[in-house]
Amino acid sequence: MKRFFLLFFYKKDLKERTPMDGLRRVVITGIGVLSSCGKNVEQFWSSLIEGQSGIDRITAFDPTAFPSQIAGGIKDFNALEHFNSKEVKKMDRMIQFAVVASRQAMKDSGIILEKEDLTRIGVLFGSGIGGLSTIETEHNVYLSRGPTKITPFFIPMEIVDMTSGIISIEFHAKGPNFSIVSACATGSHCIGESARIISTGDADVIITGAAEAAITPLGMGGFCSMKALSRNNENPKSASRPFDLNRDGFVMAEGSGALILEEYEHATSRGAKIYGELIGYGLSGDAYHITQPAPEGEGAVRAINMALKKARINPEAIDYYNAHGTSTKYNDEMETLAVKNSFGSHAKKVPVSSTKSITGHMLAAAGAVELIAVVKAMETGLIPPTWNLTTPDPACDLDYVPNCPREANLNICMSNSLGFGGHNATLIVKKM
Repeated sequence: MKRFFLLFFYKKDLKERTPMDGLRRVVITGIGVLSSCGKNVEQFWSSLIEGQSGIDRITAFDPTAFPSQIAGGIKDFNALEHFNSKEVKKMDRMIQFAVVASRQAMKDSGIILEKEDLTRIGVLFGSGIGGLSTIETEHNVYLSRGPTKITPFFIPMEIVDMTSGIISIEFHAKGPNFSIVSACATGSHCIGESARIISTGDADVIITGAAEAAITPLGMGGFCSMKALSRNNENPKSASRPFDLNRDGFVMAEGSGALILEEYEHATSRGAKIYGELIGYGLSGDAYHITQPAPEGEGAVRAINMALKKARINPEAIDYYNAHGTSTKYNDEMETLAVKNSFGSHAKKVPVSSTKSITGHMLAAAGAVELIAVVKAMETGLIPPTWNLTTPDPACDLDYVPNCPREANLNICMSNSLGFGGHNATLIVKKM
């Protein structure tokens, strides 16, 4: 009887607790970005507001034979500025991006590792495609020189989980450590699951995010064969045009977004700067098609509604919606329908924008980078616009904040990610 009595009140207490349906609150205390339009958060944010696109003709290899010859590649990235020569030989470009962004985020957080219980610091970092450049390079070595000449670091360089593995080694983080792969929803899933881990008490701090570096002949060739990429090769800066009537596909990009998530009391006890609190996380599967979103955005609707329910708010509370907004015909139409079906009468009132108009589509890293754009919008009171939206599409009829940043008082914002395979993830963050 006594045990039942305690259990009853424990469950009642759980229902009365706040965000994420967990025991503890989760906040963002550090951010880091490596992108085609900026190699740190300041450069990245300035580019989003000023419309300085990072998209250009591919220079990493000769793209002449490819239908799409443009991408959001990170120019002048010199790995030796960040790692010694031995380290460079052990890390794919994608992993290098993940570590550099994580270093930025950790520095921004102000966490002093020597003062922390390292078993309470975890890493949850992902990638969608993994070390593709390493796979291509070492396959060529195999064909030209034989199997004995393949580097012994080949497997650690190309597997996705090494993002989390090497970051944990970098910071001596001994808490929960794994990776998620869910295509373009990877970054958002990593953040949401990290928040879940902290909220249930299994860690106090998690370094989270995602990285991608798939601008390679094989990567570009595969997406070109799917007819998913823009072929507006003559106008790279305006090729990524989400929600525009004349959009013709997404623009591949590379980079990484990293965030430090922290338990609220742990953060306040050390006087940390808090960018915002994660109050909602929703996820779902379309179970429909390998690449196309479900009709009416049905899967995205369920993820959005779950996030709203977890946050215990109505759609009217959302002040800004950062869209997945890839610049493909079906994605943009279905996401527009998803917003309408989730937000009801508020859909036409909430500002919606896609920062992919400047960054291009960073695949797995998109969700992490875009949540960083959201917290910067909350911090500055500026909504980053959807650039290159010049011809409205009748099927996309929301307020997309076209071509000019907008001042706004942003208290609660939502970011949405949709991945090949029918993976959907939604995050809600609140200003503190």
